[in-house]
Amino acid sequence: MNNLDFLKGLIAVARGDKKADLVLKNVKMINTFNSELKKTNIIIYKDKIAGIGDYTQAKEKMNINGDYITPSFINGHTHLESSMLHPLGYAKAVIPKGISTIVTDLHELANVSGIKGLEFVLDWSDKLPMDIILGAPSCVPSTDFETSGAEINENDIKKLLRHKNAIGLGEMMNFPAIINGEEAVLNKILMAEGKIIDGHAPELTRKKLNAYIAAGIRSEHEATTIQEAKEKLRKGMHIMIREGSSEKNLEALLPLVNENTYNRCMFVTDDRTCSDLLREGGVDHIVRKAIKLGLDPIRAIQLATINPANYFNLGERGLISPGFLANMFTFKDLNNIKANLVFYRGELVAKNGNSIFKAPTIQNKLNDTFNVKDFSKDSLKINTNKIQNGSINYPGIKIIPHQIITEKIIKDLKVSNGIILPDPKNDILKLVVIERHKATGNIGKGFVKGFGLKKGALASSIAHDSHNIICVGYTDKAITIAVEKVRSLNGGVVVANNDHIISNLPLPIAGLLSPKPLKKVVVNFEKLEKAAHQLGDLPDELFSILSFLGLAVIPELRLTDQGYYDLTEI
Repeated sequence: MNNLDFLKGLIAVARGDKKADLVLKNVKMINTFNSELKKTNIIIYKDKIAGIGDYTQAKEKMNINGDYITPSFINGHTHLESSMLHPLGYAKAVIPKGISTIVTDLHELANVSGIKGLEFVLDWSDKLPMDIILGAPSCVPSTDFETSGAEINENDIKKLLRHKNAIGLGEMMNFPAIINGEEAVLNKILMAEGKIIDGHAPELTRKKLNAYIAAGIRSEHEATTIQEAKEKLRKGMHIMIREGSSEKNLEALLPLVNENTYNRCMFVTDDRTCSDLLREGGVDHIVRKAIKLGLDPIRAIQLATINPANYFNLGERGLISPGFLANMFTFKDLNNIKANLVFYRGELVAKNGNSIFKAPTIQNKLNDTFNVKDFSKDSLKINTNKIQNGSINYPGIKIIPHQIITEKIIKDLKVSNGIILPDPKNDILKLVVIERHKATGNIGKGFVKGFGLKKGALASSIAHDSHNIICVGYTDKAITIAVEKVRSLNGGVVVANNDHIISNLPLPIAGLLSPKPLKKVVVNFEKLEKAAHQLGDLPDELFSILSFLGLAVIPELRLTDQGYYDLTEI
């Protein structure tokens, strides 16, 4: 059917002169535009909503029996890769929750595999009953102080911005380069002129924030305090209120939402594990939590539907209205919103929390991304030329619970034969990052406080943003065993006791994703977490926390394959 015939058919159905494909009868419709509730019928023609009102004629009729119906949720900022799921597994996790659209820049895959990584996901987007909207990754690598597997250059950005799924530039993490007027970064911004340019500027304030916004950056998802969010909102930014697996900012930022500000706020997950997606949900989880914290239910729905749709210019989403895409879901309780029937472009794709769509078989791709130079246990030692024996003040990273920002600490550590030693009795553990893309032999070495390990090691090939191998351990021997296992798996997450592996989750797709079915990945991941907790008094979401300790674009102190990096000193 050509576009003209489709439009004629849609209008005829709306007039009542032609049968609809589907009528949903007796719904309590949530109007996200004016916050009204209305009992009505909704008719669908092909993939669009044709009309709202007393329609009854349709090829198929479904009586919703007074349940609520809302536009499907939109996650305005997320990284699919953090779920560790293949795009098919990710879709099966979020679609039954009522999520039909995600906006992502896929910079995790891009840092490993470049354009090939992006194309891998975008090709799957065409096969799934959900929309993966691309912000072209603007910072791959995010800094020069780490080694990534690929680069997205200006020509790549040009190509990506022409993709049918692209809406602009993904999060501009290299805010020092923007503030300093570096031409390579500014040229990328100019390429996206007139399009969405997402932000990422943790703790940026005053004149530096003005300079960042002046470049055309229009959103922020890194605000962690109400004061920070208020300044950024006051200066015209859209505030993405984030509640991920390890980044939990909802409770702190929810007071920002009022009658004057709500239309410039939205809910996002950023990074969410497979287990959290399956057990709790994604944006739907944030909506429920916000309601429990006192936010009006319809207002909470607006922050997950029409607000992100308006910000990202997704004009056919976020509202139940004639001519809009028939992306909707039904639910029973306005104070505990859980999707029952989920429709994507007019098709029923999930029911009672389970996906019911068919998808093609997964093919092996991006399975050879490891190129690690051989290393020895001795190469993990931290040497000093200052003294042979005694003690030395040395920097370390302190974890802040439920946040991805960290604190730089200085600790008095023992030195033996010129080697700086960890202090595991006081929870000062060795942290290493081993380059895995180009066999450079780079090993970043430092210390971290907050893991609570009493033995063993945790290692992972998920280490934002360049995804080298990151490992925290009680001893160098345990670190070596854990890292070698990640290497032999061609990517994964590993738990080692002092002298052997006790649990692992293979992630052979770019060292980030598993091709296994959703529930199998979740069961394996939860076994991994349980095994890790046997090693000491570890924090919740420990693997998410570990993955962010290499993220050099977040203050204060990080560790990359090239050593410590302190964003606050730039």
